[in-house]
Amino acid sequence: MFYKTHFMTKYSIGIDISKSDFHASFSTIDEKQYVKVIRSGTFKNNKIGFEAFDKCIKTTCSISGIPVSFTMEATGVYYENCALFLFSKGYNVSVVLPNKSKKYIAALGIKTENDKVDAKALSRMGAEQALEIWAPMGEFFYHLRSLTRHNQSLKEMRTVINNQVEAAENCMYVDKVSIRSLGKLIKALEIQIEENTEAITAHINANEPVAKKIENITAIKGVGVLTVAVILAETNGFELFKNIAQLVSYSGYDVIENQSGSHTGKTKISKKGNSRIRRALHMPSFCLVTHDVKVFKDLYERTVDKHGIKMKSYVAIQKKLLGIIYTLWKKNEKFDENYQSKITTKEEKVEHSSRISFAEAV
Repeated sequence: MFYKTHFMTKYSIGIDISKSDFHASFSTIDEKQYVKVIRSGTFKNNKIGFEAFDKCIKTTCSISGIPVSFTMEATGVYYENCALFLFSKGYNVSVVLPNKSKKYIAALGIKTENDKVDAKALSRMGAEQALEIWAPMGEFFYHLRSLTRHNQSLKEMRTVINNQVEAAENCMYVDKVSIRSLGKLIKALEIQIEENTEAITAHINANEPVAKKIENITAIKGVGVLTVAVILAETNGFELFKNIAQLVSYSGYDVIENQSGSHTGKTKISKKGNSRIRRALHMPSFCLVTHDVKVFKDLYERTVDKHGIKMKSYVAIQKKLLGIIYTLWKKNEKFDENYQSKITTKEEKVEHSSRISFAEAV
């Protein structure tokens, strides 16, 4: 009892969750960073299971004054209800990406993979590390994300079927019945895409402050409502970002260097971030140059002159555009074509640095 009272520093509960149930592993960590599993159990992934889990937490983590933390993976949408329940109870919940937890588990030398082992590893991860605290997405942006992601899915399906039509029309023996059937599917998808786009617009217009901010941002030639809607939906209205550098990293535009000793490899963006944001910014980057929007056209010409690779320059524009959208949203200002946005990411602090000038082009 003396050991627990005076040396325990934290309760850590790891949760491996699936559609129907979840496995929880309860651990403690002491001053010497020794992690000890004290309990484990399986609960239903529903309200009844959450209530039973809460009773188990209060019974197991009974020493007052000792913090309790929870760590779980972002497995689709199955973790959301459990995380929201724990958040509503005032617990500190951390949600980590599966690739991060898997690398941690691999570093421990664990080769077995099952619910119990994964929950135990997550509890140890939460005990040893100071993970970011999770907060639920606001209801407005949660619904907006659902609509924008569905829009992307519909367009991807349309692309797949269009490719099938092209293949069917150019094969050795043309099957007109299949082509007609595929054509009907494309028309049906076109109707659904139009309805979904209207639903996105209606949802935005229902929130006047959001609609006004989006109107300010879409003053940028070549940037449409859907582009801004995707970015806002995927970032919860930039709620959890304190600066542009965090947003850049979250979106996968952060620069990765490959240099050790005398070896100097290619410098590139990580692409380890939200691919939906990068996808949404892809076409607008071309439009900004086509429409001769000064701040972006200047960046494009400057970077192309340095390395001659157009696609790198378009990626630099995407990164710049993301930073400007963030700034306009936070300041609630309308885009001014003559305004030079000052991006304060690590790569752009020194304007004339050779490393910086290359980094903004990748």
